[in-house]
Amino acid sequence: MSVTLDRVPASVRARRNFASLPEVLPLPNLIQTQIDSFKWFCEEGLGELFAEISPIQDFTGKNLDLKFISSEFREPKYSEEECRTKDLTFSKPLWARVELVNKETGEVTEQDVFLGDFPWMTDKGTFVINGAERVVVSQLVRSPGVYFTAVDDPTTGRRLFYGKLIPNRGAWLEFETSNKDVISVKVDRKRKLTVTTLLRAIGYSSNEEIAALFTNLDADPEHQYIASTLEKDPTTNTNEGLVEVYKRLRPGDPPTIDNARSLVQSLFFNFRRYDLAKVGRYKLNRKLGLDQPMTTRTLTNEDLVKIVGRIVELNNGKGSPDDIDHLGNRRVRAVGELIQSQFRVGLLRMERVVRERMSIVEPEKATPKELINIRPVVAAIKEFFGGSQLSQFMQQTNPLDELTHKRRLSALGPGGLSRERAGFDVRDVHFSHYGRICPIETPEGPNIGLIGSLATYGRVNPYGFIESPYRRVARDDKDRSYVTDEIVYLTADEQELATVVQANARLDDKGRFMDDRVQVHRGAEYHEASPMTADFMDVSPKQIVSVSAALIPFLEHDDANRAVMGSNMQRQAVPVVRPEAPIIGTGIEYRAARDSGQVVVARA
Repeated sequence: MSVTLDRVPASVRARRNFASLPEVLPLPNLIQTQIDSFKWFCEEGLGELFAEISPIQDFTGKNLDLKFISSEFREPKYSEEECRTKDLTFSKPLWARVELVNKETGEVTEQDVFLGDFPWMTDKGTFVINGAERVVVSQLVRSPGVYFTAVDDPTTGRRLFYGKLIPNRGAWLEFETSNKDVISVKVDRKRKLTVTTLLRAIGYSSNEEIAALFTNLDADPEHQYIASTLEKDPTTNTNEGLVEVYKRLRPGDPPTIDNARSLVQSLFFNFRRYDLAKVGRYKLNRKLGLDQPMTTRTLTNEDLVKIVGRIVELNNGKGSPDDIDHLGNRRVRAVGELIQSQFRVGLLRMERVVRERMSIVEPEKATPKELINIRPVVAAIKEFFGGSQLSQFMQQTNPLDELTHKRRLSALGPGGLSRERAGFDVRDVHFSHYGRICPIETPEGPNIGLIGSLATYGRVNPYGFIESPYRRVARDDKDRSYVTDEIVYLTADEQELATVVQANARLDDKGRFMDDRVQVHRGAEYHEASPMTADFMDVSPKQIVSVSAALIPFLEHDDANRAVMGSNMQRQAVPVVRPEAPIIGTGIEYRAARDSGQVVVARA
């Protein structure tokens, strides 16, 4: 089948389309992830940070209160082009409306305070820093949440389960099961204590009260996990539990009940010290069957009870451990979130300076401008853009090189892996990468598998998980399967429960399957099945691979090793003085060139 594309000017070579499959869904803007993430930071992320540190109080808490009411970015001093030629940073001044309240007199002072020049993203998804274009690479990290793993006990040969509760910010909780059926917990990698001691410390006092929480779960007569743990527990009530926790976390300090209570409170229930983030709360709710509101970003008593309950269930043979390499458990921290975490560091340093100044100046004469020192904030931002492993000098060998750099996903960097510690499993291609991360494009050196590329149709959802689009499969009146035009974006978790037909399955003009057996995949299983079992269908054969790999004609006939070399080496091709259209292409050359930012595009 040959189709000549419409409206081709006489001077341009006509493109003929020999594809056997129609284009169901046009390619998205290939740098949308970068642009959307920075937009989120400017509109929401910055406000979240100011809300976190407001109000700043003096050390006594009786004299002064400083609140950030609102913030705005004003017009840049120099244009993007001027910054390139003069070796300047393309930035916008950040101003905040600040309110200072004198608690003694009730006097309120409001001022607009300058918080420094903030590097601004260009339309091409890059930053101009000291005249050079830089790209902030998205980071692929383990999502906050709870993870359960299985370990074979060497002495008894039993399979025992461990749990890890990882917050976005704060103390880790690591749960272990011993071969004597005792469940213990480590707080922030400190000394072990029995899990019932921690439950007592958060308010479950007596043995009966704790046992009642797990009556239906701890039903195996041979392995009574809660009973064995209570037997090993040296404490008998809440106060003893608090003191025991304090002793383990602060050895050497004389424990008092008030000190112990405030320590436990600040460790898990104070938002300043402990934050699951929205994504952590979302994952906890999904995994443990909770219905806590998304605004509850600290730990709750119910969370801890449910985690212990799940460990008991897993030890009793109900359920399976988590796969930490599954993309349902790994999320993308894009440019906006990376800047936000660095900006938070600067604001917390600034908060300390403000508090110190509050104790020095006279409350009657204090003004917001006098109290605020912007140096820590400016230094933190400068440090991130100039020195972070994820802020990189943009590769500009050719347009594809530039585009691929903006779509890169790195498991390295602060809070991520290091290439020395990363094993084989984390580098390997996982079945959940299908339609989300390209299985082909990755470096061939020590970074293999740690640096990847977003698949052509992949997009990042508000929680940071990568979604891929699928066409919904429905049933007609005669109970026959047909493919609808409805496009559904699924995360790796959601797709695992669905049966997906490959994009090259033959359809008639009404969307019905023409074959009795079609190629499908469900989770890690790939096999032939009846179309009646299908839930979704791929939108395109190229949704599995990245832009670089999708530019290789007849990719499916290539050996995998050659495809890796081809997708990487295209980025090293030197642009010619007189470019010519390729004789054979795959149809995405136009989009790759347009979205790279290296071609002139007329505004509509």
